[in-house]
Amino acid sequence: MISEQELKKAVEAILIEMSGKTSGPSTTAYSSSAAVSGDMLPDLGMIDLKEVINVPNPKNPDALKAMRRATPARVAVWRAGPRYLTSTLLRFRADHAVAMDAVFTDVSEDWMKQHGLPGFRTECDSRDTFLTRPDLGRRFSAEEAAKIKAHVGGDTRVVIYIADGLSTTAVTTNAMDTCKSVCDGLARHNIRPCAPFFVQYGRVGSQDAVSEAVGAEVVVVLIGERPGLLTAESMSAYMAYRAAANMPEARRTVISNIHKGGTPAVEAGSYISDISC
Repeated sequence: MISEQELKKAVEAILIEMSGKTSGPSTTAYSSSAAVSGDMLPDLGMIDLKEVINVPNPKNPDALKAMRRATPARVAVWRAGPRYLTSTLLRFRADHAVAMDAVFTDVSEDWMKQHGLPGFRTECDSRDTFLTRPDLGRRFSAEEAAKIKAHVGGDTRVVIYIADGLSTTAVTTNAMDTCKSVCDGLARHNIRPCAPFFVQYGRVGSQDAVSEAVGAEVVVVLIGERPGLLTAESMSAYMAYRAAANMPEARRTVISNIHKGGTPAVEAGSYISDISC
């Protein structure tokens, strides 16, 4: 069995590899000695891959660095024979684990309470059902539809809500900032949206059922996108006028890639409010 000291040495070697030390001085402000101190192993996902160059002795280091910083693709990772370096493989698996967590984790009740969001649920009874029965994620029981209608009340000109979709990380990271920006933008147009609410196990098409239940003029859903290896924080906003079940998808307007590396949440919210007026 490997000892704790041996494990820390192995991790330190990986961090040195990831910091680009094999190709000269690294621009990464990451200390491997600090990373392995204490009782916890470091989070390899915290290293900025745009600053990592693992190609040994590149002919044009500056050009390689410029290319690395210009794309989120995993370039300049080098190899060990025909295989990935250990650091590259571990980072790939770490990013994949983040994506898996985003898909399979439910939004906590504490988060909803913190932001004052009442919660409703589609006809899905679990995360597994949500993933295997997309149709149930577009519908509500009569009881839930009545609760949503009671919550919205008479504020039906613009109805805005949050759905977990395929990334809970995306909505917990971006939804509230986007929502606040939307409400601020609508206020400038003298429009009062309904109080936002949260829909668990919601698909994009749930906005059709919401619209029909409350008689909305415009309905906006902020929903988590399917995560990839680049980020699990990407959220989309789907908007529709007089949405109804089985309407053509072309009637939806969408703003996608709402996250810190794409369209910032506040900017997206401002744009959504302009479209919704």
